[in-house]
Amino acid sequence: MRRTAFAALCVVAAAATGLTGCLPGQDRADAGPGTSGQKPNTSERKTGEKKEPFAGLTGGQIAERAVKATAGAASLRITGDVPDDQGGGTIRVDLAMDRKGECAGTMSADGEGEARLVKTGDAVYLKYDEAFLRAQSEGESAAETDATVAMLAGRWTKMSVTGQDAQDIAAFCDLDTVLSGAQDVDSDATRGTTTTVDGASAIVLSERDGTDRQTLYVATEGTPYLLRVDSTSATDPGSLTFSDYDVPVPARKPDGEIVDLDALAG
Repeated sequence: MRRTAFAALCVVAAAATGLTGCLPGQDRADAGPGTSGQKPNTSERKTGEKKEPFAGLTGGQIAERAVKATAGAASLRITGDVPDDQGGGTIRVDLAMDRKGECAGTMSADGEGEARLVKTGDAVYLKYDEAFLRAQSEGESAAETDATVAMLAGRWTKMSVTGQDAQDIAAFCDLDTVLSGAQDVDSDATRGTTTTVDGASAIVLSERDGTDRQTLYVATEGTPYLLRVDSTSATDPGSLTFSDYDVPVPARKPDGEIVDLDALAG
């Protein structure tokens, strides 16, 4: 069955993104068939002629190459809105993660408050604001909710990665886990115009899978990373931006008082 490039992007643990990739070989945006990504020849540099990005490649080949490049990153940052498969609604994520399992960023559900997240070493740290805690307290009594808010709002908490809740969080902080579903992609994307995504030059690709439509933005300079993916799919709608490729993740133990949730649980 044909797998589009966006179909290769699935939400993991309600906040992480799985990528699939294939197409060995060329790994630069200026590498057409047989070029192996070499620099433009001397005459092109002298005349200042701008080489067409991905010359000679179809949209599908570009999409496949972009997914492969993205799946090979040592670290990256994912920002965007993704569906919450368990609770419904939408989760907003802004997470940087690497292959060492380090992770740092924020999450919010339906715009109701925010939770800050850091996973470093053998611990997961979370800090919730009051709006987030109240939004996640559905089914609890007012007294229980007020007690939770009084104890946790605005304070860093800590859990060992050996606990079940922390394991679930750690799974989507680990880029190896997020990218573990690598499989072949067979995209029939069509080429579009060039544009910019956060100041970076990108080529626009369009995919269709039945009634689902996806738009991919692939870097035209350097490594052909995915810069953004938009989907109008009924099952996986959303928009994800990819940035900070191979940039160290700013994950460190928070300063100040930390509530040890494992100790409170006994």
